[in-house]
Amino acid sequence: MAPQVLLYLYLRERLPDPTRPQRARLVRTGLAAVFTLFNLPWAFVAGRALFGSVWGVGRIPYLGPWIAWQLLGWIFGALVTVYLLGKGAWWLGRRVRGAWYVVRSGAPADVAEQRTQARTTYHATISRRQFLARATYAYAAAGVALSTYGIWSAYRLPQLTRRTLTFPDLPSGLDGLTLLHLSDLHAGIHLGADRMQEIVRQANVLAPDLIVQTGDMIDISRAYIPAYVRAFRDLHAPLGVVTVLGNHDRYTGEREVIRGCRDAGQVFLQNDCHLIERGGATLALLGIDDPHNWTADDPQSEDVTAARAAAPSDAFHVLLAHRPGAWDTAAPRGIPLTLAGHIHGGQFYVPGIGWSAGRLITKYVMGHFQRGNSQLYVSRGIGVVGVPIRVFTPPEIELFTLRRG
Repeated sequence: MAPQVLLYLYLRERLPDPTRPQRARLVRTGLAAVFTLFNLPWAFVAGRALFGSVWGVGRIPYLGPWIAWQLLGWIFGALVTVYLLGKGAWWLGRRVRGAWYVVRSGAPADVAEQRTQARTTYHATISRRQFLARATYAYAAAGVALSTYGIWSAYRLPQLTRRTLTFPDLPSGLDGLTLLHLSDLHAGIHLGADRMQEIVRQANVLAPDLIVQTGDMIDISRAYIPAYVRAFRDLHAPLGVVTVLGNHDRYTGEREVIRGCRDAGQVFLQNDCHLIERGGATLALLGIDDPHNWTADDPQSEDVTAARAAAPSDAFHVLLAHRPGAWDTAAPRGIPLTLAGHIHGGQFYVPGIGWSAGRLITKYVMGHFQRGNSQLYVSRGIGVVGVPIRVFTPPEIELFTLRRG
């Protein structure tokens, strides 16, 4: 709550215009109402912390808008800090260089006469209070619009990404195979049974030859496993559904999640290989486990080695990994394709400069990467974790067509 309290005190002091007392009272009343309303969910969090578990599955009212408000508070606090630091640097520069003066309008042109005239300091065309008020209201409006978009984006159905992946050594029997990649469903308080069923219907309409899942099917609570099983039991592809573990599946309960996936008719891989025959060619799906003790961009060399050892050397290899760092092992070893997720595109992306919050975790945030003849695709995922907001990183499922060329 600290940023909210500091912002409230700062704006309460700076925004009201003392020369207009009636309007100043309205501004203070409005600020108090806004800050009280948007901080009410802290009472639910306090109740969780004192009398239960913060990680419980009960829904906190208006969680999405509330978390957006907290994030905006931190960002606005940072902007105010930058403003104050800049103002301090400007003041210090003026003290060092001396005061800046300008000649008054209409002063004599003669230099000697100018020296006898009174000089005046430079005044801005807009007061500091006016600037702060306009900046605050503009920021609030932009923040509300951006947060509303982010919350809507987090809860909508995933976008479909269609992509043709070309490999020079793809066996002719696998040419034209369609593969649907699902990742990071996070079935839980932000994604319930109804949306799971809609996602399954969306996937089945695409009629892929093969479906793979790269982890984080369940988020924290085992209570959502039965709903996942009921929905994903209807997920079908001629060559099957193959799944690997994610870190949130392990937090939920590794054995229970694996049992649920198998009850839904899926093939589950843990540092193992699943072989698929098509048109006289062999496709080897290498599924690696999520590491127990992970580091950023963990290459998981031991896991990749174990899965690859179970596959025929003449098969076409596709690595299924929850974390994209495994590609750093897969690419040098000649594995043509790696599919991963985990990052959700950072859930916050700044267009133009191309920065994502996911850059704090990995260099492979989202999308397609290529190194020699080895390719990686990192899915933005379907669900969310922690913050139910996606800003310019909409949920995604990918339909790949494998081609020789």
